[in-house]
Amino acid sequence: MSEIFTEKDEAGAAEVEPEQEGTAPPRAPGRRRSRTVLVAAAFVLVTAVAVVGALGLGGDGDAGTAAPPRAGSTVAVTRTTLVERTAVDGTLGYGTEIPLPAKASGTVTWLPEAGTVAERGDTLLRVDDRPVVLLYGALPMYRELGMTTGTPAPDTTGPPNSPAPGGAGGAGGKGGTDVGTGTSTGTSAGGSTDGGTSTGTGTDGGRTTAAPPRSTPPQPLRGMDVLQFESNLAALGYTGFTVDERFTSGTERAVERWQKSLGLPETGRVGLGDVVYASGRIRLGQASVRLGAAAGENVLGYTGTTRKVVVDASAREASWAVRGTGVTVGLPDGTSVQGRVASVGRQATPPEGDGTGGPPTVPVTITLADQRALGRLESGPVSVEYVGRKRENVLTVPVAALVALAEGGHGLETEDGRFVTARTGLFADGLVEVSGPALRAGLKVRIPQ
Repeated sequence: MSEIFTEKDEAGAAEVEPEQEGTAPPRAPGRRRSRTVLVAAAFVLVTAVAVVGALGLGGDGDAGTAAPPRAGSTVAVTRTTLVERTAVDGTLGYGTEIPLPAKASGTVTWLPEAGTVAERGDTLLRVDDRPVVLLYGALPMYRELGMTTGTPAPDTTGPPNSPAPGGAGGAGGKGGTDVGTGTSTGTSAGGSTDGGTSTGTGTDGGRTTAAPPRSTPPQPLRGMDVLQFESNLAALGYTGFTVDERFTSGTERAVERWQKSLGLPETGRVGLGDVVYASGRIRLGQASVRLGAAAGENVLGYTGTTRKVVVDASAREASWAVRGTGVTVGLPDGTSVQGRVASVGRQATPPEGDGTGGPPTVPVTITLADQRALGRLESGPVSVEYVGRKRENVLTVPVAALVALAEGGHGLETEDGRFVTARTGLFADGLVEVSGPALRAGLKVRIPQ
């Protein structure tokens, strides 16, 4: 089978030549060159348009010329609230130990195990085998409590052979003999005997003598420390007294019963080192002395019983640490709990063991309301995430959607291949705040691959 091809020569004449099956028809050299030039020019033109579109050249910078869309997924510009979150390292524990204010003096004869939780009425340690008991209150123990001692009667007995008080003779009883009843008999100067008697009931030669003072009974001790102690005594179940600022005989008898339960001598008085006051339940730490050492205020440390987090925050970046600020605490097992800033230290210190001159830090204490969410974890490293800057009701896109424009700045590629400029703001959670005349909520933009 043969095919016929028709071509025009330079004179415009046409020739029809038969072609053998399986052979290519002859082509004019000039025609092949012109086709090659046209194909090359078309390729250059398409490439130039694509480059111009990709670089965002041309137009007013807000909307570029359309170009063939590139491969990649599209997302919508959304209006939302953007929150910047920052995580810092913290330590879970019971807080810094403080010394137990024990004022007992003597030899330490018993110490508790570290981590023991003590409540009101519990023994904290023993000194000279006497218990030091925990009570609740803000006022420290600063004096012994008990009934004040009364005023004893004065000693009215005189030296031997001294006249009995009130027994002086009468005015005319010269040379008379003093009798113990306070009467005396005298002889007058003329030799006659004066038979009169004088009574010694308080006159001595015409002078009146004062009655001897009597002893006074013990008086109640008064003070706010008495009220604090009696409140604890009543909370422990002891009665028979009024909870007030007076340490009465009723309080004394209740103290004796309390001392009996502790195995102490029933004196009715509370010694300076018998009790230690704290604001509530405490957790005892590691003792700083061994058994047999002398007692003192640094024998034992304690903390509260609730777990908390301490962050050594950079003093330069601690503006987030405001009392009452909410934070999220990430635990080692991957779970998280909510916390709140409870206190911020006022003294900045350099990092421990850091000789490089690192930034100083301030301690930030964070309380955790849900203690059960911590499980059995008592200490360990944690992360604390806090909210930094916040931008409400702003346009956002994924950070990956941003493209760099040739003239500088950032832009977004629309779904139809146009490039529009986008001014960036806050970056947070993989999103970025964007703004620009051509941007609106719902606009589809491309995430380039």
